[in-house]
Amino acid sequence: MSTEHYVELVRVVRSGFDECSHFGAMVITGSDGAVRYALGDPEQPIFPRSSNKPFQAIAMLEAGAALAGPDLALAAASHSGEPMHVERARAILAAAGLTEDDLRCPPDLPGDETARNAVIRAGEPPRRIYMNCSGKHSGMLTACVAGGWDTRSYLDPAHPYQQLVSAAVTRITGELPAAVGVDGCGAPLLGTSLTGLARGFGRLTTAEEGTPDRAVADAMRAHPELVAGTGRDDTLVMSAHPGVLMKGGAEGVHVAALPDGSAVAVKISDGAARARMPVLVAGLRALGLDSDMLTELAAPPVLGGGLAVGRVTLAPGVAPTL
Repeated sequence: MSTEHYVELVRVVRSGFDECSHFGAMVITGSDGAVRYALGDPEQPIFPRSSNKPFQAIAMLEAGAALAGPDLALAAASHSGEPMHVERARAILAAAGLTEDDLRCPPDLPGDETARNAVIRAGEPPRRIYMNCSGKHSGMLTACVAGGWDTRSYLDPAHPYQQLVSAAVTRITGELPAAVGVDGCGAPLLGTSLTGLARGFGRLTTAEEGTPDRAVADAMRAHPELVAGTGRDDTLVMSAHPGVLMKGGAEGVHVAALPDGSAVAVKISDGAARARMPVLVAGLRALGLDSDMLTELAAPPVLGGGLAVGRVTLAPGVAPTL
């Protein structure tokens, strides 16, 4: 995606000086899926990274996987590797007659600092079960067992399960995948536009009860602590605003949808995590959502010597007006 498709979205101000800017694109869609506000070019394809996980979880249910509630939330998660995440991933595997050895995601240490320090103190090496996508991979393997498919090749784009994912992404976003890549966890990664991503999330929150789409949305919203983890943006916002569906992805992608199907999606061009929330919060506020939690996330501090010496704020003209 060339830089011509991006506009300045946020500025980093340190000690009274503009230190740098972050560029990107954003889109707000209404409950009918129509674009209500756009900056940059949200029609250009991107890799949504982990923001695609709810769509992958839908394919698990369509394959016949017996995932529900907290297990389904973890299957759509980018978890922090806390004990509550690791123990549930192990339980999902055990229920399908599988073990950690069946996972094909790379070994890692927990993302949560407390959990990571505990693992290091115990002298344990990085393990696949600690990797932030182990819940998703456990769900993918469960889908393979339910479908009677090979569990060793489940990351092959031609695998029957991955074909279900491609069909789900096409149906929910209304777009054919623009490209097929490989995500950080090794799973196939399907490209779509920001607009398609926002519309897709809106369709999940308004899907009929009893459908796989609604089941995934409800599980994530009911168990936000499993979707991310302690102190993480997705967990904080969904806990403070029941009914909101939110999922971040690597390289500066974030998307959130309200219960009425309206949604906002953001892509930061340089992948900066610190630039995502000010823009996403601006979009949520334009849709009528606000709280002390959103105010806290709207302008994260810039630290110097452990003290706040600046802020990450919206660039002029970015705040949407609908």
